[in-house]
Amino acid sequence: MIQTNIPMPGCVPIAVGSSLPLTQLPCTLILSLPVGRMNHVRNNSQFHLDCEVLIHRHLLPLVIIILKLEDEYDYRRKINTYYPFHDEGEWELGRFLVENLTQTQIDKFLKLKWFHTRPRPSFTSKDQLLDWIDALPSFVPWKVSNIEFTGYKTTYPVQLIWRDALEVIKQLFSDPVFANHITFQPHVVNTRGQREYGDYMSADMAWKIQDHLPVGATQVPIILGSDKTPVTRITGGLEMHPLFITIGNLDSEVRSKATLRAWRCIAYMPIAKFRVHPDYQGILQAQLWHKCVDLVCANLKIAAKDGCFMPDPSRYIRYVFTPLVAHVDPWDLDKFQKAAKAAHLSGVHMPYWSDWMFACPSVFLAGEILHTCIKFFADHPLNWVKETVGKRELDARFMVQHKRVGTRHFTKGVTHVNQMTGREHRDIQRTIVASIAGVAAPRFIRSIRALIEFIYLAQNPVHSPDSLHSMVQALSDFHAFKDAIVAAEARRGKKGVKEDFFIPKLELLQSFRGTVERLGTLMQFSADMTERLLITHCKHLFERTNRRSTDFTEQCVRILNRQESMELFNLYALFYSRGASLINAIHIEDEEVTTVNPALSWVSRVLPDEAHSVHGPRPVRNHFLKGILSEDALTAFHLTSKPDFNALTPVSIQTKYSLLDFDHALSRFIDQLSLSTGEHTRWDHRYGRFRTWNKFRLQLHSAFQSRVIMPSRVVQAYPPSDAFPLGNCDTVLINVMGDDGQTSKSIFAVILRASNLVLPTFLSNPLLYVQFFHFVANPNDRPELAMWTVERTYMIGQHGERYRCGGVVSLTDVTHAVELIPEYGNKVDEKISSATSLESYDRFFLNSFTDKESYHTFSTEFT
Repeated sequence: MIQTNIPMPGCVPIAVGSSLPLTQLPCTLILSLPVGRMNHVRNNSQFHLDCEVLIHRHLLPLVIIILKLEDEYDYRRKINTYYPFHDEGEWELGRFLVENLTQTQIDKFLKLKWFHTRPRPSFTSKDQLLDWIDALPSFVPWKVSNIEFTGYKTTYPVQLIWRDALEVIKQLFSDPVFANHITFQPHVVNTRGQREYGDYMSADMAWKIQDHLPVGATQVPIILGSDKTPVTRITGGLEMHPLFITIGNLDSEVRSKATLRAWRCIAYMPIAKFRVHPDYQGILQAQLWHKCVDLVCANLKIAAKDGCFMPDPSRYIRYVFTPLVAHVDPWDLDKFQKAAKAAHLSGVHMPYWSDWMFACPSVFLAGEILHTCIKFFADHPLNWVKETVGKRELDARFMVQHKRVGTRHFTKGVTHVNQMTGREHRDIQRTIVASIAGVAAPRFIRSIRALIEFIYLAQNPVHSPDSLHSMVQALSDFHAFKDAIVAAEARRGKKGVKEDFFIPKLELLQSFRGTVERLGTLMQFSADMTERLLITHCKHLFERTNRRSTDFTEQCVRILNRQESMELFNLYALFYSRGASLINAIHIEDEEVTTVNPALSWVSRVLPDEAHSVHGPRPVRNHFLKGILSEDALTAFHLTSKPDFNALTPVSIQTKYSLLDFDHALSRFIDQLSLSTGEHTRWDHRYGRFRTWNKFRLQLHSAFQSRVIMPSRVVQAYPPSDAFPLGNCDTVLINVMGDDGQTSKSIFAVILRASNLVLPTFLSNPLLYVQFFHFVANPNDRPELAMWTVERTYMIGQHGERYRCGGVVSLTDVTHAVELIPEYGNKVDEKISSATSLESYDRFFLNSFTDKESYHTFSTEFT
């Protein structure tokens, strides 16, 4: 790392770097690229006419293969791709040791007696191995700058560990891994006659900034993220404050995954303690932070004003500008502190964005989902519910909810934990509206539901004017019914009941519509990403250091640098050693999308047998390829090749699953389908044998983006057992005329022994025994819930006894897995548990807040 000394007087901005002014541009050539280069932008898009590809003529001969590694050992790699390692196997061993073992453990491994009788690797110690890793080509080098804050002393010397943000952006923008996941042109997408807001390039701000750029220029929108985190658990322990950067050209799905390298760390900000009065500590720390960001991003700000040249993933040299679009965080100090405090200001009079072209804090400091919505829900609406329902009753309602695979179940309730993660708060949101029905006043429930609706709509990956209107209407509904919260005395402070709603986060929600229209969907700026980056770039790295307070940050940087170098080198060696092109060709993806891992997609397409060597998120298993499909091919089903029970008779199924009418239901199904299809068979089901399964998987496409395949959901149909005395079965919707919601009870398929019998086609697919529900109320009947209400369907026997109505349907008739929440009434029955709740109640709410996909389906298609 490079060591520098930088004086930082209190008010003097620092200018670093240079750029070519517009008036001194050399001869250029403007080329137009076809729109098809951006594979994910649909044909119903209008592109900005001034956004072409600006190529510098003098640089054309210098266009290089971006992935090509050029360093002092480049000539050796022409002979041995994996130099300094002996071969691919030794490289994999070295990489494994560095990634998974500590330095002490590496030395112990290399000294094992096992090597006495076997060939040793070329590296004989951990020092030699680490030297080899450090010698690999790396990304932008790190620097260490000693910061001097004129006039104010600190407890320890202040050091900024950083790298030039512009150089990092150049490397990120040119990375061929992202060739199929990057957009260069602002565009307007129209779907079904409505404007569609997605990523930044589809929003208004991208279009407006492009209007102010030279013809042929490309904007590379800058997104910053920062936060402080403790890396030790003791009070007053060590802290780290990283600064991250990415670009808005990349797809938001790629930017939302920490392991895909779409975000890069550009600095570890100093956490200084000044020797001043505590009232001034915060002001000086804020000043220091802004001055450090100003230094790190100085060249970015020059590029935002004057532009600069950089290659894109396809080796075209572009003339780019770097506007800041999102950030997800000598004077008389005594007089200044008092004046700033009186005006409710932080005291920073020279913020880092003050000279950043196109930067406006009212735009780039937008509200984000994790803190503005999820944290707001935890701090306020959840507490209002606790006050109204009571902690004990609220816990009981969550504890008895039916357990579904893939969904968090709160075994001990939701009120006993003081600190929860954002994921846990999201899980509480799923069922809280239906759970408080019957115990809270209707107007109170409606106010809570309005906020949950707003939060769900704000998280849409794609917006339209209609969805934005629904989001604004949900917030308006909350304000119309919030008096019920005051009436219930649910809003409380330290001094008792509060009758106002002076909540900054609540006020910020009003800006969401404008933010979406200016910058695109809010999820692309959520702090969920930076929270995850704090773990990967701070806490995990710190655990691999010697934890000395004096230099643990420098150690973290070395480890981070090795990780980046190994990942880059591995991808290069993989392609080069197999003779594959190092250019990621633009691929027009018309097929279904199962992964958002750009490196995996590239390797899978060029070297499919080597896909296992790529780290990161794995693709969703696509059951549409080899699974069982519904008639409209919109739903896929998967059953394991080995059933849970083999060769069961109808009587055995009836006994094992406690299905008293199974034989009659199957007979009725065969008779009805024989009449409707005209297919008849001499096969008698009473003497047949059946394979049965206790679960199946159901897979759908995304309700928002039809090309995206969602992860499959498990639907259970377990027989009664000690843990589940009434069985463990989930609920589904089926597409059969006259039938509504159903509980799946058994999945089975006919076994046809060797004979001359031919089964009709309606018996070729697996069958499903279900018990029926029927709809008794629509969302308009209970406006405070806006959910469908269902009741279990019963039949009356010959002797007046009541029994559940069941039937057999084809597995392919199932359309959705759904969640039912019991109508608990005023109080939960203490005898009921999560194992019996679905079987013990007869009346349920069809939960429309199960997840964002379900909410969108129930609020659009299902209505």
